[in-house]
Amino acid sequence: MEFEGKTFPTSEHAYQHGKIKVQFKDKTDESVRDWIMAAPKPHLVALVCHNLLSWDIVEGWSKKRFNRMHRVLQAKFQDEVLKRKLLATGNAILIENSKTDSIWGCGKKGNGKNMLGKLLMKVRKELRES
Repeated sequence: MEFEGKTFPTSEHAYQHGKIKVQFKDKTDESVRDWIMAAPKPHLVALVCHNLLSWDIVEGWSKKRFNRMHRVLQAKFQDEVLKRKLLATGNAILIENSKTDSIWGCGKKGNGKNMLGKLLMKVRKELRES
């Protein structure tokens, strides 16, 4: 997918790309980011990025992440096939059925924030309105 002028193999790669810090004091070092972006599967990118040390994460990531995912999803659903699939969900409530993630998904007890589902519904609404 295309995002921010770059080509990524998956939306997970595009999302996580924004999390990885490359500016250290007065030096730029993209080696960590490049190594992670070379991961062949999206779950491996997520796995590594969930375990980054604090100094390898951009400042304020916890406040930036939802906006970044929203923009990644907006870019992802410019693809006509994916756009049709998302719009075909009608008015259904979309839930990321993750028992291990209570932020992006519904969580183990079903009371998670479901941010991925909410953002998908937001993008769906934006697509309808455009």
